[in-house]
Amino acid sequence: MATIITDLKETFRRGNIYIQLIYINVAVFILTTLTEVMFQLFNRSIAGVFEWLELPASVIRFILQPWSLLTYMFMHAGFMHILFNMLWLYWFGALFLSFFSAKHLRGVYILGGICGGLLYMAAYNIFPYFRPMTDYSFMLGASASVLAIVAATAYREPNYPIRLLLFGTIRLKYLALIVIGTDLLFITSSNAGGHIAHLGGALAGVWFAASLSKGSDLTSWINKCLDTLVSIVNFKPRKPKMKVHYGTGKQKDYDYNARKKAQSDEIDRILDKLKKSGLQRKRKACSTRVNVKPMENGKRKMKNENITATLIFSFHLSIFNYYNEASR
Repeated sequence: MATIITDLKETFRRGNIYIQLIYINVAVFILTTLTEVMFQLFNRSIAGVFEWLELPASVIRFILQPWSLLTYMFMHAGFMHILFNMLWLYWFGALFLSFFSAKHLRGVYILGGICGGLLYMAAYNIFPYFRPMTDYSFMLGASASVLAIVAATAYREPNYPIRLLLFGTIRLKYLALIVIGTDLLFITSSNAGGHIAHLGGALAGVWFAASLSKGSDLTSWINKCLDTLVSIVNFKPRKPKMKVHYGTGKQKDYDYNARKKAQSDEIDRILDKLKKSGLQRKRKACSTRVNVKPMENGKRKMKNENITATLIFSFHLSIFNYYNEASR
């Protein structure tokens, strides 16, 4: 289980922005569904609790839960609802990144959801047809956000070919027009709020792409807010820097010279010892009287002595260099 969670975290971290958005939507759906199932097993309903995460049509209710303008776009009513929304997000998210940046996609997703939600609330409070349903109507789903991504891509590359099963290849602008036209035709259906939100999301996508072509990024403020939020969540206090303390008092010249001379004398003594050992070895090698067993012992002793002398010499030399560095 721990390995699965670790793999999911790594996939989320390395995934594109649309993959991360899909992960967030799916995680919220699984969490809310499991919670609802657990309560139903005990004959309890928490539908009213989740309404605080859904966008109400009533302005008075919205004042009590303003955060729902953001949370509703990550909530879904059922499996088929989230399935088709995430498929559209996966397909058109990848296509969107061919022409825009990852931060643009993140911003357009939020912008489309906000505009779709605001248009939904405005329509339910302006048109008399919707007023009887205003007090008990709530909206949820990522459709407005996804339609904003589709519309922005269609505005940027209207002639991009899209291959559809059973329909062949059509241009992206025609696909976007078909979707928007369908929402207009069913604006008074049982899912009127969803179709109105789709129109708001599509308008937001076109607005973004048109403004960006003129040099104005409508998603910059959204990305700044999100970056600030992420930096706060991932804040880690800095570790204190290591401090190296050298001697507080300055060394006097005669102390330094005395120590330097003692080190030099020690090195000279070791070198003399190595030199004498080398001469003795040469004399034994030139001698005509050779005793095999003592010779082997002498070699073994000579090797050990040379290794020991070399180690001592290296140790003193390193100390000598250390004092020279520390006194600078």
